[in-house]
Amino acid sequence: MHPAFSVVFLTTLIGAGQGLFLALYSVDVAGRHDLVARVGDARFFVAGAFLAAALGVLGLVASLFHLGHPERGWRAAAQWRTSWLSREVIALPAFIVGVCLYGVAYHLGSSAVLPLGLLTLVACLALFACTSMIYACIRFLQEWASPLTLINFFLLGSASGFTLATALAGVLAPEQRTLYATAAMALTALALVFRAASLRRNARLKPKSSLQTAIGIRHQRIAQKSQGFTGGSFNTREFFHGVAPAGLRAVKWVFVLFTFVLPVALLALGLAAESPTWFAAAFAVQYVGLLAERWFFLAQANHPQNLYYQCIS
Repeated sequence: MHPAFSVVFLTTLIGAGQGLFLALYSVDVAGRHDLVARVGDARFFVAGAFLAAALGVLGLVASLFHLGHPERGWRAAAQWRTSWLSREVIALPAFIVGVCLYGVAYHLGSSAVLPLGLLTLVACLALFACTSMIYACIRFLQEWASPLTLINFFLLGSASGFTLATALAGVLAPEQRTLYATAAMALTALALVFRAASLRRNARLKPKSSLQTAIGIRHQRIAQKSQGFTGGSFNTREFFHGVAPAGLRAVKWVFVLFTFVLPVALLALGLAAESPTWFAAAFAVQYVGLLAERWFFLAQANHPQNLYYQCIS
């Protein structure tokens, strides 16, 4: 498929925002039950909540660039009964509003913090499900049609969110930086395991269609000389990324290095040096890796129509 950068930014930004909220809320709940040390500075939760909301808003803005008529974007929610995209359009604003209310409640010292956090948690998990199911429900794109798609969206978003929470804790809650950094490294390692599993699965896939079924001719030997067009078309632009196999492999190793290996090393350096600068660098590097990972995820899906249109004479 041809990756749209608006979708790349949308999914990575909101994923990081969702992961950041999960980091905040999980430690908040654990602290209130004396499972971990409580964060003494409420500014940490307030700043984190509004940062998570800001990432969600940025993702929402990025999604508008994917629309031919942004002014009609609100209509995307109309098909919520059958469309995962419509459900995402509803879940994203619900998450943004919920995390904002969570931050406001924390700022005011309200007793509604935990109930609001619980409702936001539901919206957060629903948003993860909706975003990932947009791709996992398309059965004829075998690279996407797998439970691993849901798991990877959740783990990659959570890992980036916990890494961002570590950077924030390094400034506003130093007593929690070890906890957050350890959790971020563990989630990043777990995400690597499942992303490697999806890469291995996709490498073994065999197309269910062939050139014969694509054009309706059963002859055993067919030599394709042209893609069927004298110029470009919607089919050749939108359903194939146009990158050579060597370039695709290069992107794969870039995202493995930047999403998984370097962030863990930088988080470990941050713990050793007790410096929030390393934690911030870890998130910046990981987010660059996530952009490459999401581009690769979208590009790797091989639309069946490419059996016919991909060849250029």
